[in-house]
Amino acid sequence: MANNASISANIAGRYAQAVFDLVREEGAVDALAGQVESLGAALKDSADLRTLINSPLISRGEQEAAIGAVASRMGLSPLLANTLRLMAQNRRLFALPQLVSRLSALIAEARGEVTAEVVSAAPLTAEQARRLTETLAAKSGKTVKLDTRVDEGLIGGMIVKLGSQMIDSSIRSKLASLQNVMKEVG
Repeated sequence: MANNASISANIAGRYAQAVFDLVREEGAVDALAGQVESLGAALKDSADLRTLINSPLISRGEQEAAIGAVASRMGLSPLLANTLRLMAQNRRLFALPQLVSRLSALIAEARGEVTAEVVSAAPLTAEQARRLTETLAAKSGKTVKLDTRVDEGLIGGMIVKLGSQMIDSSIRSKLASLQNVMKEVG
């Protein structure tokens, strides 16, 4: 399975780099960012789109026509739309999630942004998100975007991952640490 993920990442990486280089030459990185974000949301929200890109039962021609219609309806740039059609012609649409991920990373790098993954026990308020963003920006020296999700199993607190650093201030991990200490003593 890891091998398939690696192949998808390699395929997507080549397409993403080509699209990004052309868009950067045109000075349209901000426009691409919005389109990539919309495409990622569509992949997340639409089971039909996920079926389209993954089903071996859908022919190349049908995939190409369908992804072309999706691109047109979403108002994607001709470059991105043509890339998606080319991926369909080459039976590479299965790598679309990795393409979106890689393009997002290239755009963030070009903008000097970094994404922090935040898992909290309860949804963050706007004020908490703002303060966390400011703190992480001061620590990293880059513009920080938060990717948040809720895991009620944390009981309280949060886990923040910024690059290779992880800060776990959840009550669940503190209780687990306390349990380990008590086992060593007893």
